[in-house]
Amino acid sequence: MLAAFLVQYYAERELPDALLLPERHGDDEVAAWLEAEGVAVRVPGAGREAKLVELALKNARRNVGGRDECGMLADALEIDAASRIEGFDVSHAQGKAAVGSNVTFVDGSAETADYRRKKLLEQNDDYDNMRELLAWRARRAVEGRDDRPDPDLLVIDGGEGQLEAARTALSDVGWDVPAIALAKAEERVITPDREFAWPSDAPHLHLLQRVRDEAHRFAVQYHRTVRDEVKTVLDDVPGVGPETRKRLLGRFGSVENVREASIEDLTSVPGVGTKTAETIHSRL
Repeated sequence: MLAAFLVQYYAERELPDALLLPERHGDDEVAAWLEAEGVAVRVPGAGREAKLVELALKNARRNVGGRDECGMLADALEIDAASRIEGFDVSHAQGKAAVGSNVTFVDGSAETADYRRKKLLEQNDDYDNMRELLAWRARRAVEGRDDRPDPDLLVIDGGEGQLEAARTALSDVGWDVPAIALAKAEERVITPDREFAWPSDAPHLHLLQRVRDEAHRFAVQYHRTVRDEVKTVLDDVPGVGPETRKRLLGRFGSVENVREASIEDLTSVPGVGTKTAETIHSRL
């Protein structure tokens, strides 16, 4: 889609010296055309150019084709506003290294400075984990210990059970904020009173999906960090003893970097043969 847009957009416009994109367009023919025209194509990861891309995305999401997705969401849910949304998810491994994520979106865009995360009790119960996470957030708000404004809407990653657990926590603490859930299987929007099956191209559904997916990503990322802090998964890999483990971490710096390493990179570590490297790659 991005590649097609570039061709159409610049069919009647002068090409710039450089294009800043949020991601690679992935089209070899378009890449060859832009290169031949002397256009530099960059996907900036930091600095001024990255901020320009972020600003462009925020502007686009605030008014998608003339449609205010936050306003559309508020209207569809019959709530006062949906400009500030917080998303929640939990992640664990059979109850181990249980964590919760709390992400924030403002006017349809991620507000990463307002992200929060929390270690949870180790229990293999998604409902209890969600209840604990929402109770923590609600208590901080009610007691004035959270420096963020109260949101217009809470989005729970899950179904009816997760939503009921969250609403129980909110009621127990006394924090009056609307809460809904978004179930992954059929992308059903669940409220305390009813369920919605909005069209897949509905802008307000896309907004909820971005919040839900980001909460999930942030929870999984934190879970991996906590899990690796408590007990590195390298300890359970056949063929990796204490010395090999030490050399791997010394070479790559962290379990996360070992996880991202190729077979070739792994076999460059003394004591790691091809078979062990393949096992490490598979297990991690």
